[in-house]
Amino acid sequence: MTRDPAALTALGRRVLELEAREVVHAARRLDGSFARAVELLAAARGRVIVSGVGKSGLIARKIAASLTSTGTPATYLHPVDSLHGDLGIVGRDDVAILLSKSGETEELFGLLAALQRLSVPIIALTGGVDSTLAKVAREVLDAGVAEEACPHDLAPTTSTAVALALGDALAVALLEVKGFQREDFAELHPGGSLGRKLLLRTRDVMLPPQGVLGPGATMREGVVALAKHRGLAIVADGGKVLGVVTAGDLSRLAQSDPAFLDGLASAVMTRTPRTASTEELAAAVLGRMERHGIMAMPVLDEADRLAGVIHLHDLMRAGAG
Repeated sequence: MTRDPAALTALGRRVLELEAREVVHAARRLDGSFARAVELLAAARGRVIVSGVGKSGLIARKIAASLTSTGTPATYLHPVDSLHGDLGIVGRDDVAILLSKSGETEELFGLLAALQRLSVPIIALTGGVDSTLAKVAREVLDAGVAEEACPHDLAPTTSTAVALALGDALAVALLEVKGFQREDFAELHPGGSLGRKLLLRTRDVMLPPQGVLGPGATMREGVVALAKHRGLAIVADGGKVLGVVTAGDLSRLAQSDPAFLDGLASAVMTRTPRTASTEELAAAVLGRMERHGIMAMPVLDEADRLAGVIHLHDLMRAGAG
């Protein structure tokens, strides 16, 4: 047994690289069965029943949770409990996803038989593509691996990583087929920071129009606006944004033109400023501002008229990031 930091780091790297390699191999093996499985799930009028035993059962729970959170009702069903009353949750309009590394897990067979009696179509995630499970499944997704990351090739590690990735692939493809949007995701995740981030719009954080100058305003007026309104002055005419002047513009102008105060703000403004819209997700606006180094920007309404001003720090305080 070693506790050498370098050896432990190398071991961790080996596990990650091995699992990543097997996930890539699984991706290359994907064929028409995957697309048919997605269509089968999308067409289901009932729910998706996901099941497995042991570590496969843990992965099955996660797959069920991912499907449910992205708009496809799903539930985990323990294969043994299903034979002691829990089978009552299964309906003839359901679709089942069954996980088994070998495809020969005996604890699954009772549930497998019950699903067949109910004519519930089965999608198998298994490394045993010629197994008992695979032979009765409507569609088979090959989750086979060359070896487990466990040094004894025993503990499910690589195989569970591949099964988890295949489950994620199904969930993502399915949400695309169903047209599941950010707004739908927000409705299913109203609590906590994630819900707040997904529900927050620019209009919820923006300030009313401020620091607005007319097209004939001088830079003397611009300096006052910049000082009062957190480093952004907006040149507008009748609600139409013509450009912006920032504190950075002021610094550069003061160095290059000692008489800049008497000049027009419109002569030095940025004529095609970046803007936000009132209905944009605040998180998207925050990301754009961070990428381009912008501290504040005008917000436009649906008619492209000035509706307000959004500041980077206000977005961050509101939890948009």
